[in-house]
Amino acid sequence: MRGETPLRLAPWSLDADLDDDGFRAALRGWLAPAYARFAAAWPGGPRPRDLDFRRAWEDALCASGWSGLGWPEAYGGRALPLSRQAIFHEEHARCGAPLGVNLIGHGILAPTLLHFGSEAQKRRFLPGILSNREIWCQGYSEPGAGSDLAAVRTRAEPVPNGYLLNGHKIWTSFADRARWCFVLARTDPQAPRHRGLSFLLVDMHSAGVRVEPIRQITGEAEFCEVFFEDVRVTGDCLLGEENQGWKIAMAAASFERGTYFIPRLVRFAQELRQVRDLARRPDAHGRVPASSEAVRHQWARLAADSHVLALKSRRALGAAMRGDPPGPEGSSTKIHWSEAHQRLLELSMQMLGEAACLGESEMDEQTANLAHAYLWSRAETILAGTSEIQRSIIAEQLLGLPKG
Repeated sequence: MRGETPLRLAPWSLDADLDDDGFRAALRGWLAPAYARFAAAWPGGPRPRDLDFRRAWEDALCASGWSGLGWPEAYGGRALPLSRQAIFHEEHARCGAPLGVNLIGHGILAPTLLHFGSEAQKRRFLPGILSNREIWCQGYSEPGAGSDLAAVRTRAEPVPNGYLLNGHKIWTSFADRARWCFVLARTDPQAPRHRGLSFLLVDMHSAGVRVEPIRQITGEAEFCEVFFEDVRVTGDCLLGEENQGWKIAMAAASFERGTYFIPRLVRFAQELRQVRDLARRPDAHGRVPASSEAVRHQWARLAADSHVLALKSRRALGAAMRGDPPGPEGSSTKIHWSEAHQRLLELSMQMLGEAACLGESEMDEQTANLAHAYLWSRAETILAGTSEIQRSIIAEQLLGLPKG
């Protein structure tokens, strides 16, 4: 079913006269019914965790004009302000639609291309992202470096007409489905840690590229190892200048800061309501979890987390709209969200008890979703920079503590 669309969505046309509230109302009136029809038409019923389902829904959205929301119109985009992009992400999450599989292409690589890419690179790569025809993955983390990008050891040796790439990347999301990967590689091994890195666009169909999916605790394999063995990368696939990859990678990390957490915080609030309902429901032994002071305390703390995270997200969006440079506050939000989400799901498992240990076929939909989310959440303090790396950023840049 990969790439197939069981139901073609009606095109969406923007009314330029709408204010943000009107835009939200119109979007909600189109998006929620469109997703419901799409899900109902999927063979075997909706499967929002299935990658084929997610890819097909993403394809359908792109075909209806819901990609390139903030891009210039010259490149096929909608040129929507960040406030409208935030509304889209919020309403998309609220209707229960899953995140796509080309998040990295749409959210990170495309704005990086628009800012640093040559005109030829923009014309070559942006249409494939806009249509969702070409999936992208991100080649940053390595077994010996983890989230410490300055410790990257993958080498890109300059050769005539390009580079010869050798190295090993890990935790590369959707690499087995990606056509392209942007890779941070060392082009000057004699330079200091943060220098001598370059940002390369690598064709995953090239000779010498090997992808090994990593089976997760959920049974899925969204993450992969990627091996580059004498891979030829042409010179026109260098983004920006040679040895300026650190600067580009840091800029790429900032492009999603206004909207990255929006769908995750909507999901957090939805799961918080589910946990509240579980707390009010008698368990298999007739006990009501909400009668426990400890459970009420945990739920209240999580409700406070949800509120504070929403405020942090709003602050980040406002800063991005003003054009303020990104700061270490993003690390605070990332740690807060990932660790609070793990606590939320641990509480849900406590209340579900033995029901959470049944096979998925024996669970009701809500229990199955919470159990899956609990297992998947183990990755959330690792992905997008481990909690240890984020705490180091906060210590050094926010608190002014010395290194080491």
